[in-house]
Amino acid sequence: MGSHSHAVTEAILETLKRAGAGLKEAGVRFALAGGCAGYARGAAPSLHDVDFALVEEDVPLALKTLEDLGFRTAKPPEDWLVKAYDEEGVLVDLIYSLAERPVTEAMIARAEPINTVAVSLPVLEATDLVISWILPLSEHACDYGGLLPLVRAMREQVDWDRVAAVVAHSPYASTFITLLERLRVIEHPTPVEGAVWP
Repeated sequence: MGSHSHAVTEAILETLKRAGAGLKEAGVRFALAGGCAGYARGAAPSLHDVDFALVEEDVPLALKTLEDLGFRTAKPPEDWLVKAYDEEGVLVDLIYSLAERPVTEAMIARAEPINTVAVSLPVLEATDLVISWILPLSEHACDYGGLLPLVRAMREQVDWDRVAAVVAHSPYASTFITLLERLRVIEHPTPVEGAVWP
């Protein structure tokens, strides 16, 4: 990693620490998601912003909390997230819908506390995280190469039978599962009957 990307990563982790500690203290129902969650679970840092998944009801409290910490907040036209920027311009995405499905209290309850940047923060369960990454794959966004190192680093933490069942209807996501098998990253999964997500 060059010194520039190292500096970027340091800035993002500092923002993650401030925002995460603030949301935790305010009682927001949230969990770390995206690349930062992959990093917390052992993947190499490939960080561009901070992603938190949260229950939609808690969005106003989350925005107020971050504004009180000096973040500038914005509501983009998309109807699945809101954004906050710290003084350095580092972006925090507050995501209340993953892969077009609302973030549920059950998903947040499954999150596991992991010591990230010297703060214990809830991190999305590895299975939920992988589903949130591969379910949105489509002909317009199909970056298997970017996902491979993340998923490979986390493979032993994931319930692949559940992932395979949830993404079975998606040709792009289920092909990624086949790719993982062919590369011997995972064993052949046996999809669980009636698996629902989230």
